[in-house]
Amino acid sequence: MIDIKLIRENPDLVKENIKKKFQDHKLSMVDEVIMLDKQYREAQLSVDNLRAERNSSSTSIGNLMREGKKEEAAAQKQSVAKINEQIAETEAICEEYSEKIKKIMMTIPNIIDDTVPLGKDDSENVVVQVFGEPTVPDFEIPYHIDILESFNGIDLDSARRVSGAGFYYLTGDIARLHSSILSYARDFMINKGFTYCIPPFMIRGDVVTGVMSFEEMDAMMYKIEGEDLYLIGTSEHSMIGKFKDQILPKNELPYAMTSYSPCFRKEKGAHGMEERGVYRIHQFEKQEMIVVCEPEESGQWYEKFWQYTVEFFKSLDIPVRTLECCSRRFS
Repeated sequence: MIDIKLIRENPDLVKENIKKKFQDHKLSMVDEVIMLDKQYREAQLSVDNLRAERNSSSTSIGNLMREGKKEEAAAQKQSVAKINEQIAETEAICEEYSEKIKKIMMTIPNIIDDTVPLGKDDSENVVVQVFGEPTVPDFEIPYHIDILESFNGIDLDSARRVSGAGFYYLTGDIARLHSSILSYARDFMINKGFTYCIPPFMIRGDVVTGVMSFEEMDAMMYKIEGEDLYLIGTSEHSMIGKFKDQILPKNELPYAMTSYSPCFRKEKGAHGMEERGVYRIHQFEKQEMIVVCEPEESGQWYEKFWQYTVEFFKSLDIPVRTLECCSRRFS
């Protein structure tokens, strides 16, 4: 979430960024949040003034009581009671403005880097580097599900009966291969100096809203009925939440961690959900990497992350390419 101060001081920059992401329907949100922010600060100032007035009256009551002026003190007490009512009412208004501001701010997109290419969809991504050449055999490549079924390694029909579409059973050597790849990825990152972590697979609502917008949350997250808990869509969420409300000693930075987790996603309205195979599924497992570092070091860590990713695929002799994702891909 971007800083409200940036919107106050440079709304045109924020609007231009929205246009670059082809989200023009959000342009009016900038003016709306500026208006709400003004109203919030005015209400907050009113609360501060009322508290100052209450403190002054409370001091006056003490003086009047010491002077034996009980009737005047009683009148002042009534005045303080009315001030308390005004404070409570105005604080409620502040809270209402604050919630509205937060909801909009979670929807206004973050500022993209100047190097990000402008584009509306994946066709406008820019290929930066290619490592290895894909091998095209002289025979028709079987569909991935056909390959898995030839090893008796996947059962989609049973999964549909048990859980519905978007799930699968992995069995035999395919299940072993799946686990082996995860173990290899884990050890690969440990050997790069990352600390291995298995995080909670459920997180509270305030952690969710700290890492994604309400729109994304509704499209991705599964809510645990009757509890303030969500199934994670990626271990990044709980790993970032690990540092929530913490003051980290500067001399201990950076924290470089690699985490394993199952991931659960609704894939609401996802393209390809009805395709045959294991695309856009509701449950999968992943090895993740995160780092908590000084802001000025984030660019260096970004470079390390994609270099490690490329190195990982190259170690498996899998051709890989790096892309500059176009502006619409960044929320």
